[in-house]
Amino acid sequence: MSRAEVVEAVQPVRPVSPLWTFGLLRNELVTTFRRWRTLALLAVLAGVPILVGIAVKIETGDGSSPGGGGGGGPAFISQITNNGLFLVFTALAATLPFFLPMAVGVVAGDAIAGEANSGTLRYLLVAPAGRSRLLLTKYATVVVFCLAATLVVAVSALTVGAVLFPLGDLTTISGTQISFAEGLGRALLIALAVAASLVGVAALGLFVSTLTGSGIAAMATTVGLLITVQILDQIPQLHALQPYFFSHYWLSFADLMREPVYWDELAKNLGLQALYAAVFGSAAWARFTTKDITA
Repeated sequence: MSRAEVVEAVQPVRPVSPLWTFGLLRNELVTTFRRWRTLALLAVLAGVPILVGIAVKIETGDGSSPGGGGGGGPAFISQITNNGLFLVFTALAATLPFFLPMAVGVVAGDAIAGEANSGTLRYLLVAPAGRSRLLLTKYATVVVFCLAATLVVAVSALTVGAVLFPLGDLTTISGTQISFAEGLGRALLIALAVAASLVGVAALGLFVSTLTGSGIAAMATTVGLLITVQILDQIPQLHALQPYFFSHYWLSFADLMREPVYWDELAKNLGLQALYAAVFGSAAWARFTTKDITA
C-alpha cells in the first residue's frame, strides 16, 4: 500500500453517523461473543467457582474449616461455609491473577491481528469507519468482554454459593454486620472494580495486536507479558517499581468489604488502569493509523 493510499485510508470517505458507529460496535460484539474461542473462555471462567465451591463443600463435609483453619487459599475462603455470598469474592480473587486477564489478553490480542491474519482487515477499512473509529470500536468490544467475563464469574459463584451453602447477613473484614441485600450490592461493586482492573490489560493487548499480523503471536505475547509482570510484582528488590505495574493493586477490591470502605488503593488502581489505557491506547492508535495494511 502506497503512502497516498495510507493517507486516503486514514481519512473517511464520507461523514459517518453515530447510528452507523453503533451498528459497527454491535457487529463487533456479536462477532466476538459468537466465536467458539470466546464461549470456551467464558465456560472456563464459569467453571472455576463451581470447582472452588465443590472443593470447599467436600473439605468441610466433616465440619472442619476450609484449609484446615490455616487461613490459606484465596481471600474470604474461610467464610464460604457460613455464607455462600463469600464464594463470589473468593472466585474473583482466584480468577483475577491469571484466568480473567488471560481471557482478556486472548480477546484483545486477536482484535486486530486476528483480522489481519484472516484477511478481513482490509475489507473492514473499506467501510466508511476510518482506522481510528475501528480501533476504538475494537477496544470498546474488549472492555465489554472484561465486564462480561467478570459477571460470568460472579453469577456462577453466586449460583453455586446459593446451592451449596447458606445465605444471609454477612460479616465484613472490619467485623461489622451488613444485610444480605447490602452484601449483594457490594458484590456488584466488587465485580465492577475487577472489570475496571482489566482495562489496562485490554489496551496493552490491543497495542500488541497492532504490531503483528498473527493472531496467535499477539495472544501469546500478551499472555506472556501478563505472566512476566506478575512475576516481577512478587520480587522484593523491585518494590520501587511495583506500584507502577498494572497488576499491583488488583486485589484492592477487598477494601470494598471493609466498614467504612477504604478507597485509597481502589483509587490508585483505577488511576493506574486509566494511565495504562491512555498510554497503550495512544500507542495502538499511532501504530494502527500509520501502518501498511496488506491483509
